[in-house]
Formats: sequence, structure tokens, C-alpha cells
Amino acid sequence: MEKIALVVGASGITGSNLAQELISQGWTTYGLARNPKQDVANLQPVAADLLQPERLQAALATVNPTHVFITSWMRTETEAENIRVNAAMVRNLLSALSPKKTVEHVALVTGLKHYLGPFEAYAKDGFLPQTPLREEQPRLDIENFYYAQEDEVYAAAARDGFTWSIHRPHTVIGKAVGNMMNLGTTLAVYATICKEAGRPFRWPGSDAQWNGLSDVTDARVLAKHLVWAATTEAARNEAFNVVNGDYFRWKWLWKRIANWFGIEHLGFDGTIHPLEAETANDAPIWREIAERNGLAEPDLNKLASPWHTDLDLGRPIEVMTDMSKSRKLGFPVYQSTEDSFFELFEQLQEDRLIP
Repeated sequence: MEKIALVVGASGITGSNLAQELISQGWTTYGLARNPKQDVANLQPVAADLLQPERLQAALATVNPTHVFITSWMRTETEAENIRVNAAMVRNLLSALSPKKTVEHVALVTGLKHYLGPFEAYAKDGFLPQTPLREEQPRLDIENFYYAQEDEVYAAAARDGFTWSIHRPHTVIGKAVGNMMNLGTTLAVYATICKEAGRPFRWPGSDAQWNGLSDVTDARVLAKHLVWAATTEAARNEAFNVVNGDYFRWKWLWKRIANWFGIEHLGFDGTIHPLEAETANDAPIWREIAERNGLAEPDLNKLASPWHTDLDLGRPIEVMTDMSKSRKLGFPVYQSTEDSFFELFEQLQEDRLIP
């Protein structure tokens, strides 16, 4: 039977890479976004706002997906509002699709805030889990919009009879312009600015992150994991961590990133130097770099997300995840993290996003 995918959030890091993977495997693929892009060949765009139920239903009138992949979320000022808005987005989507009776599986992408706490309490004392993080660890005793999203999927699955999977990546490394959380591109832009201004590539984060073990998730690995879980019987109705499969220390990788850009690096010096403050006045420098080199995006804010990078690199504990559950069920994909970063940098150069 024909597999028809609806990728929700198709313009983001996760959604765009997932759409490419699905299309490469022969799926008919629709990409839903408020402002769909046309940069993925053969992706059929659906323009819709998940917070406008009537317009959403109209936009999906001729779309009859067998598989739904939810990769979209919205950040607001408080966690209470995050819960209200993001739960409504999932609920509205699944309610709009419910009368069609075509959906066989729904995959929801969340992340490690499931274990580390929401933005307001992220990696704070009282919310520091044991690592490596494992899927069987219970929910934290605190409100979290990831939990609210999950609960909407569970409720709709009970109502409509589809299977589900939950995917919890660590920091996702991949290309996307205008994405809210983009550590790989943020570091590439920061390194480019350091080279231009003659500044050292200074570590912005904590001692625990500098010296501790970590891992990340290549967007291409996440895409393959989503398709695997959606088409593997043993993976139905399960939650999964998903990372590259290797561990690293930032004190090792930071120097290698600096060497790739041909710049001096500085490690942890006993003080956290938030990247958001470090780059606060760099928009004019970036615009000059972009204009001189004919780059595609002169707006620093559309490429870099230093606030999110500071959250990741400033954590007071080392953070790595366990992939045993996926491995036991047959997911074999492995990706070198060093290659994830360097291949991203090469792609950013090819697409004229960095010089």
C-alpha cells in the first residue's frame, strides 16, 4: 500500500531532513508549515497554522496521510503558556485528521528536556537526572510541554486506533535557516565572526560541559530513526532516545572546530562567557561579511541561536543518552559527530551561508 507522509514543521532542521529521507525512499510526502519553503524537491507544501483549527482543516482537506510526523513546536514566555499552545497544536492537528480514518502511525519529536526539565527549570538543582539518560526514567515532577504533547498523542491514539512513537533527540545538528535552535550553524557563524574580527574562538559554557562526556543528534540520523520507528512493528507505541551513537568531550571537539576554521581557540577559563552576550553586537559585522562574500543570509538572527547554544553548553552536568533500546530492536545507524559538524560546515559553505 502507498505510504503517504505528512511532515509537520517541514521547514525546520528535523522536518526538512525527514522530508528528504521520506522522498528518497519513495513516500508521497506533504510538508506542513505556516510559511512553506520550496527547497526540498518533490515535497508537496501545505500552508497552515496549527493554532487555527478551521483553516487547518481546510488546508488538509485533500491530504490523507497514513503516517504523521510532528516536528513542530512554539516557544512562549512561560511554561504554562508553552503547555497551552503546544498541546493545542498537537490536538488541533490530530482532531483535523481524525475524520479521515487514514492515519496508521503518529511520530512525535520532543527532546532531552523530557529528562532535564523545561526552559524555566532547565538542568537546575532538583532536576538533574542520572546519565546516561534512559527511556524508562520517569517524568519529572514538574509541568513540561513535552509531557502535554505526548498526552495529546496518547489520547488521540486511543480514540482513533493508530500506533505512535516518541523520539527524544539530543541537540540536533543540521542545516536550517530561521530555526529557533541551531547549535551547529551558530558555532559556524561565531567562528566566522571570530576569524573576521581577530577574536579567539572562546568556549562559552560550563566546566561540566567542557570536561564531561556529551553526544548530539545528526538530523539525518533522526530522519532515518523516524522512518524506521514508523515502519517497524517492534517499535510501535514506544519512546526512544536517538543520538549519533558516539560520545565526545567538548574540550576535544572545540579545538577541532577551531582548526577547521583556521582560528585560535580558548578553553574553559573558570568563567562562563555566554555566547548571547559575546555576539550581542555582532550583527553589523555579520552583515559586512555577508555583503563582501555574497552570502545568502545577511541577518545574523536568522542563522544563529546563541540563547539555545548557551543552554546546551552551560549545563552543570555532562549529558549523554543511551541508545540500547533502539539497537536491541534493530536500528543500526551510526554517525561520527565530528563528521556531523564538518559536513554541516561544508554544506553551509556550498549554500553560501558562511564564506
